[in-house]
Amino acid sequence: MIISDNPTAMDRIKSSNLFKVTFGFRETSLIIIILLVSGILTILSPQFLTSSNMASTGIALVADGIIAIGMTVALVLGAFDLSVGSIMGLASVVAGSLYLAGVEIWLASFAAILAGVICGVVNGLFVGKVGLNPFITTLAMMGIARGTAYIFTQGSPLSIGGIPESFSFLGTGSIAGVPFMIILLVIGTVVFDYLMRKSEAFRKVFYIGSNEKAAVLSGINVTKVKMGVFILTALLASIAGIMTLARFSVASPTTGDSAELRAIAAAVIGGTSLKGGEGSIFGAVLGVLLLAVINNGLVLLNVSVYWQQFVTFMILLIAVTMDHIGQKKKSN
Repeated sequence: MIISDNPTAMDRIKSSNLFKVTFGFRETSLIIIILLVSGILTILSPQFLTSSNMASTGIALVADGIIAIGMTVALVLGAFDLSVGSIMGLASVVAGSLYLAGVEIWLASFAAILAGVICGVVNGLFVGKVGLNPFITTLAMMGIARGTAYIFTQGSPLSIGGIPESFSFLGTGSIAGVPFMIILLVIGTVVFDYLMRKSEAFRKVFYIGSNEKAAVLSGINVTKVKMGVFILTALLASIAGIMTLARFSVASPTTGDSAELRAIAAAVIGGTSLKGGEGSIFGAVLGVLLLAVINNGLVLLNVSVYWQQFVTFMILLIAVTMDHIGQKKKSN
């Protein structure tokens, strides 16, 4: 039985309830840090706590949050997907290009999501079936998807005019004063966080990430699970691309640039282990929120935009170091 091969991971899943795990040590710490950073920024910049700034910050982090959900699943599997940012850009460009060619926007969006899913299928085949390293496979797909987006646009953003209100509502609409994009992210976070903790299908992801050889011996179809995970990351990245198109009405080949790195940073900050077998969707989204709050604060304080990337990846380095130290303590 796989349970006996990896009791630590299994005990975490079986003995926990939704409240206990969701508000575990890492998540609680992140909430406290976010509140502290927000308090400091409120003192330094009166504009920080305004409703308009809160709404814009929340909307801006939605795409990264959606991608971080998929990236967390991939990291729990013991892999990662470097192509999600490029797939996000490709989906935006495909939908925009088809719409400008006369295709109805919802059909164009479906075709764009399908194109993204095909990228995920290819990733899954090479990683799960052929057995290639996820780094090489998704790095190659990152270049292929981004290159295809540049081919579609010839390197120039496409301005999409006359988009139906029903579509633009995805990116600019609100319900009871709450931006619709934020509502979708909250729903997605709750659903996937629950599935990661309770669903038998997602438990297999934990099993494989914790001990792939034991998972194979227990009868789990590892290839099928890996295929499913890479399809999921591509699907969510494509949806993020469509929502970004609805928000800005611009299809740019640079959409989603470095989104994969921000997603990995957020997931690790949220407690997901780079070694696999451990992770939290809620923690990853909190990681996205922390990075968004810090970047927004830097903008309000008129700090150079170049420092934003520096700060983001300095935080990533710290989070990875903490994860490494934590894993060493566990192994000892």
